[in-house]
Amino acid sequence: MQDVSGEEIEFEYVVEPADAGTRLDALLAREHDVFSRNRIKDLILEGAVTVNEARVDEPRYRVKAGDTIVLVAPEPSDPDPQPEDIPLDILYEDDELIVINKPVGMVVHPAPGAWTGTLVNALIHHCGESLKGIGGVKRPGIVHRLDKDTSGVMVAAKTDRALKHLAAQFADHGRTGPLHRAYTAFAWGRTESAMGTIDAPLGRDNHNRLKQAVRRDGREAITHYRSLARYGDEGWDITQLTCELETGRTHQIRVHMSHIGHPLVGDAVYAPGFATKVNRLPDDLKAIISGLGRQALHAAELGFEHPTTGEEMFFEAELPDDLLALQEALQPYNRAYAR
Repeated sequence: MQDVSGEEIEFEYVVEPADAGTRLDALLAREHDVFSRNRIKDLILEGAVTVNEARVDEPRYRVKAGDTIVLVAPEPSDPDPQPEDIPLDILYEDDELIVINKPVGMVVHPAPGAWTGTLVNALIHHCGESLKGIGGVKRPGIVHRLDKDTSGVMVAAKTDRALKHLAAQFADHGRTGPLHRAYTAFAWGRTESAMGTIDAPLGRDNHNRLKQAVRRDGREAITHYRSLARYGDEGWDITQLTCELETGRTHQIRVHMSHIGHPLVGDAVYAPGFATKVNRLPDDLKAIISGLGRQALHAAELGFEHPTTGEEMFFEAELPDDLLALQEALQPYNRAYAR
């Protein structure tokens, strides 16, 4: 139970048998998505946590099955985003919307751990006061998101009218309208077929609240993929793909590709055995992939209907330098194009 209606947050959790023996701070950090683990530790030390109505101030306390844990803490500060002079790679802009090529490492909107330096901070500075309040104070103009470490094309609204129109297109996922989203990805292994569809519902991972997982009780998630090129040598294969979304779930492409046995290159979260895979590569490729520091995923194409003119618009963003270097290093190992 989590109550965030007032100035305090109260969170109650009854320990499942499978979690018996888990550290108190680790369990709360996993089950509670408002505070970081370091903040959880501090709260325990400050006496903000009880177990079976008795205060426990030891973060390393090992919980038991059936324990009732209660955390009562001040609500974390959530400052309104402020304008910041951050350069933007603008692909298109008019009075209704702006299309940008988001760089790797940029968070889309402020959140715990990233209150500044976000796309929202940059947009407020670039667009001025007119953007404030478009769709809400915390995420003005934001229609859709990309992961922090996924680069590529994004559109943001500059008016309420544009926000409403664009949001409806994204909610429809292009099933009855012109919305089009395509990503370039590099995945481990060789896909069995040149193209395919992954239809697997997604939800929060029971064991890690920061991850998504394929779950029978999850939300519908559909990804279409097509092989662009296959690279490999003795002991390793990498496939370059185009992935098109029919739905837009968190980490969708990353989870779906891992689900079919082809996790994305560089994905430290969803690519099990990543280090072992990298060690099989030639030295030049090993250096490039080890230095990526992120999943090899790029939002390459975005198409939508303009909210006022009705014109069908289409934008492309070329591969960023890190993925372009990967693609060029793979070329000597090109097995065959599979279109």
